[in-house]
Amino acid sequence: MPLTSVTSLVALNQGAGVLGPFLGPLADRWGPRAMMLLGLASLWGGMLAAAALPLYATVLLALLLAGVGKSCFDPAIQAYVGARVPWEKRGLAVGLVEFAWAGSSLVGIPLIGWLIGRFGWRSPFLLLAALAAASFTLLALLLPRVPSARGAGPAGISLTQAWRLLALRRPALGALGYSVCFTMANDSLFVVYGAWLERDFRLPLAALGSATIVIGAAELLAESLTAFLADRVGLVRAAVGGAALTTVAYLLLPAVSLTLPLALAALFLAFLVFEFTVVTAMGLFTEVLPDARGTMMGMLAATSGTGRMLGALMGGYVWLWGGLAATGTVAAALSLCALGSLVWGLRGWHPRPA
Repeated sequence: MPLTSVTSLVALNQGAGVLGPFLGPLADRWGPRAMMLLGLASLWGGMLAAAALPLYATVLLALLLAGVGKSCFDPAIQAYVGARVPWEKRGLAVGLVEFAWAGSSLVGIPLIGWLIGRFGWRSPFLLLAALAAASFTLLALLLPRVPSARGAGPAGISLTQAWRLLALRRPALGALGYSVCFTMANDSLFVVYGAWLERDFRLPLAALGSATIVIGAAELLAESLTAFLADRVGLVRAAVGGAALTTVAYLLLPAVSLTLPLALAALFLAFLVFEFTVVTAMGLFTEVLPDARGTMMGMLAATSGTGRMLGALMGGYVWLWGGLAATGTVAAALSLCALGSLVWGLRGWHPRPA
């Protein structure tokens, strides 16, 4: 398959994230359980279609449906956690959910590679369809319902009501500003770290997998730290402190990366504090708009995706202009903007009593 065709598939899948502001409010209107089930049904239908009819157009549709399913599921599960889990244990719950995402990638990607090599490229679609169907059944049977937002009955709140709530709450607006800047900073580094290691340390392309392992390990450790540390520290203090540490980590990256082991350690630290902050802040943001949690988390997914896109577009130009020093400085500046937006939004804010 031509490279342009592959990138089109990936872009369409990722582009479904822009639906977050429209799908998130449905979790407030219909309830997060219904949206989780809808997301899994969308994933199941897409994967089954790709396995049954192996055409490029069908695979394109399958990945679009998978992206739509994720845009339904992610804000809904975060809203569900916010509605069901007490504030004092919110970091633990969100950390465990995110740990499951990272763990499934760590196991699932090698498994899919093995399945393609052994049984052909259609086999992963069959497996994913079966897992989606099993997940749908388990959630339908075991997951309790939660009331619609504002207790407004089965209809919940309307789309315009949800957006109005978000636009009028300073903590919500601060969270959105933080989300754009923080993910933009990280992806401006993420898209060039391979080129940096290859140029400065003559690291062969095949050996860059070691850096990927380092980043994956940092993400898993960060989610564990969120689960078992963030609630003890306090989600607000942990998120603000994490954003400040991430800013420092980006600034120090060029200075400490004198050898390959030090460079990998610096990358590990930068991605560790970034991921810890992102997951901790996610737990915090489930409470900044308690009347419309689905809307809040759906909009955060969209702003996060926007930040990643802008960071990826900008990162290459910054790298070509000034190398790692420029990349670290720009990433630190963006992280500082994220920290400022977070502090502005949370000034005087307190979680609503249970």
